[in-house]
Amino acid sequence: MPAGFDDIEIGQVVSLGVCVVDGDALATFVAAFAPGWDVERGAPDTMTFAIWSKLDADAAAEWPQTKRLGVDALRWARNPPAGEMLRGRMTVMGKDPVGEGKGIIIAQHDLLDEAGRLVFSCLTRSVFSR
Repeated sequence: MPAGFDDIEIGQVVSLGVCVVDGDALATFVAAFAPGWDVERGAPDTMTFAIWSKLDADAAAEWPQTKRLGVDALRWARNPPAGEMLRGRMTVMGKDPVGEGKGIIIAQHDLLDEAGRLVFSCLTRSVFSR
């Protein structure tokens, strides 16, 4: 990711990293947060969101992002099974400078499975420093 808002380009694609759906973590998550969910169906939507959240937070720790304003248009396409590797990416859809020191980035975030199929997506609005 570039050093500041002004260096970010519309259409830019940024990797959020990868994460394997761990079977033990899936069983623990289901027991704690999705009782009644059959783990054979794969990760429940809430766990898929949690996986994206972790990848996003880890990636954003190195960015000039100062605040997340919103997460919208959440879509779940499938429930990934235990052992599947998920790849996160962010595509910059728009940007708007706000004063001298910051700007808003609108981005689409996707989680893709090993075959490149969509698992989860959402839109975000975030403040980046200039």
